[in-house]
Amino acid sequence: MICARLLSMALLVALPPSLAAGAAPPACTEPAELLEAGAPLPATLRALRAGTLRILVIGGVSVLGAGTSGPEAPWPARLQALLRERWPKAAIEVAVRGERGINTTEASALLATELARTPTQLVLWATGTFSAVRGAEVNDMVETLNERLEALKAADTDAVLIDPQFSRFLRANANIDPYLEALRLVAAAHQVPLLQRWELMRHWVETEQVDVERAPKPQRVAATDRLNACLAAAMAALLRDGLAEAREGAAN
Repeated sequence: MICARLLSMALLVALPPSLAAGAAPPACTEPAELLEAGAPLPATLRALRAGTLRILVIGGVSVLGAGTSGPEAPWPARLQALLRERWPKAAIEVAVRGERGINTTEASALLATELARTPTQLVLWATGTFSAVRGAEVNDMVETLNERLEALKAADTDAVLIDPQFSRFLRANANIDPYLEALRLVAAAHQVPLLQRWELMRHWVETEQVDVERAPKPQRVAATDRLNACLAAAMAALLRDGLAEAREGAAN
């Protein structure tokens, strides 16, 4: 029961009380360092220059749009819209694959199947939440990530890791820190960007920008929509930074 509740609570987020119902929410703000890629995205840059980019988002219910208002509201769909606006001459597709309660090993297998089926230049992999909820061995998660990231590199596919969503309930009932640290170390070891979703969402909560766990029920869908809009904008900024690093590397 507690595991199911942890998974549900980890997905909640909300509008600040001061935001008028139905009003277009302002953009979220966050420390600039949380949007730094710290690694280049060369395959993504080459794909954009060639005019066709396929991005695969993989993870649990947080990538599937749980609690949002419709198919255009989840952050992957919003990210696709942002990227198409930024690069209107490129054919950009953001595909999403995942399921509730998927663990890192299952996600890795699903990723392998999807990549064998359709050429993809960039993978956005949200992971760690289910492992933390279940108290799974951190080393098992790390081993799976290492293996799959090496395979992606060999296939000339870029990757971005995404750590768990911030949740007070998850923080109180699971030992989340080892998983966050492991993801940071894996990203650094493989020189792939890490979207620090935990720190981003904690900042938005602490600055009263987005806090679903404390949102009144009537505002929860709008809150979740806003969270997804903020996550899409953050990911787009991270990708722009990774592309800038790739351009610099290609020029040297």
